[in-house]
Amino acid sequence: MPANLPAEAKHKWEEASQTRNPQKKIEKLREFLSLVPKHKGTENLRAQVKRKIATLRREIAEKKSKKAGKGGPKFFVEKEGDAQIVILGPTNVGRSRLLSLLTNAKVEISDYQYTTTEPTPGMFQYKDLQFQIVEAPALMDGSADGGAWGLQTLTAARNADGLLLMVDLSKDPIEQFSMILRELEKARILTREPKARVEIERKHVGVGFRIVVLGSLVDCTPKDVEQLFKSYRMHDATVKIRGEASIDDIEDAIFESTVYRPVILIANKTDLPNTAKKVEQLKDFVGEKLKILQVSCKILSGLEEIGFEIFEMLNIIRVYTKEPNKRLPSQKPFTIKKGSTILDLAKRIHSDFYEHFSYAKVWSKRLRFSPQKVGGSFILEDGDTLEIHMK
Repeated sequence: MPANLPAEAKHKWEEASQTRNPQKKIEKLREFLSLVPKHKGTENLRAQVKRKIATLRREIAEKKSKKAGKGGPKFFVEKEGDAQIVILGPTNVGRSRLLSLLTNAKVEISDYQYTTTEPTPGMFQYKDLQFQIVEAPALMDGSADGGAWGLQTLTAARNADGLLLMVDLSKDPIEQFSMILRELEKARILTREPKARVEIERKHVGVGFRIVVLGSLVDCTPKDVEQLFKSYRMHDATVKIRGEASIDDIEDAIFESTVYRPVILIANKTDLPNTAKKVEQLKDFVGEKLKILQVSCKILSGLEEIGFEIFEMLNIIRVYTKEPNKRLPSQKPFTIKKGSTILDLAKRIHSDFYEHFSYAKVWSKRLRFSPQKVGGSFILEDGDTLEIHMK
């Protein structure tokens, strides 16, 4: 990660970070690049900054096309439903067919390579939830460096809540899977939860110097973190850490946070002969931590499991709310992370429910009797119904 950057480069990075205008930000990033020494230790940083510049250029071009009334290729897909899931994979693995089978999306299904040239969404109904499934343009070697539609694809993956990685069993699935992982890693998208995840919240209107560290540090102290931020002329920020972070992890996050996205690996074309051996080889390669779904989009085999597996992958639960004196709860649940408390949900619904929370009544199959009066720290589970009472 960035090692021994000159002070002038650090200051220029802070200027770029503070700039809101995309065109001016590009200029500042170019100036920053010119100040970064060229050596092996800065290769990843230089590649990251170049991707940022390319992404900003695409955003500017897309906005111009919209203003001019031109269609132009989509860069972002606005999130809808309970979660957004992106299908990633090489060309001709069956991404378009899978999207058409799961959703209402009208897509072109073709034997030609690279038919999909922009992210295409559709809605997938699972029980009383709706997942937005997005087919991204095909990945290839060099996508993370801006090749073909790589920026659209990896931006879509970065913004998603989860990923479906798709490989074709008629070819070498391990080679395809390895390529997908390489491109995701270059774009700083992890498919396995890292030991440390660092998120930096900047406060651009802060007065004075105030760096707050929330979480555990390893081999460094909060004072070291403050000194690091001073060297970048960053004066007011909150550093949120999951796991244990080193000073390098924190400096890494200053430039671009590494994101973790849960994944399911979909091995398509199980209807073809001699694919069982390839599936076993793939299982040995990926290990037990990654779920592999064996499907055939041609004969519609294995698709019935996808909804449940997406729900499990996202690590979420459904919670229903009920107004006091009403007999029935809401038909549409809230989706929240497993392990969330009633106060977590109250904050999500409205700040008033959180700030003026008094108690809640909970209906749940796991309780000896329902409803049960509980406090804000009560941990919710899938299918719970609750009624929030305020002071």
